[in-house]
Amino acid sequence: MNAYAYKIKEPGGKKVPMKGIALAVVCGVLMAFFYRFIAASMDMNFTAPAAGKMTPYSAFFVFSAGIFLSNFVFNTIAMKRPVSGEPLPLSAYFKGKPSIHLVGLLGGVIWGVGNILSLVAAGKAGPAISYGLGQGATLVAALWGILIWKEFRGAPKLSHCLNFAMFVLFLAGIGLLIKAGA
Repeated sequence: MNAYAYKIKEPGGKKVPMKGIALAVVCGVLMAFFYRFIAASMDMNFTAPAAGKMTPYSAFFVFSAGIFLSNFVFNTIAMKRPVSGEPLPLSAYFKGKPSIHLVGLLGGVIWGVGNILSLVAAGKAGPAISYGLGQGATLVAALWGILIWKEFRGAPKLSHCLNFAMFVLFLAGIGLLIKAGA
């Protein structure tokens, strides 16, 4: 609903490249399956995990180290072949102000805190409920775009209705997850 609201916000706007849509779909599928593997690697017994299993804290450390190291590979690829198709010179990435880089670091810290809380909560709520509730971050991101950055200022009324419906359905889904875990 949010994507459609954004599309009708700017009729006749720039065509989205198929490469970007395909990348979004592939990444969405990967995101849907990764938590299962993290949950399977953890033992919620913090004092003596089973052989070959990690505590939520060690799983967070390994996951974070993997993200840090893989960023050197994926960021290099993204710089050489961005979705727009035109490679950017490496110097373009170092022209940003330190405050912008600090915003990125703050985002990483916020993600890290949310991730460790989600992994620890999986011991009490179960992995499926914990992951589902963690997806509330998407709701927060949409709220920032709509309320803080005013991305839909001047959009048709239908866009606002679609965004409102998206929030209602999202909250209903989170409510159903909570009820399922109770």
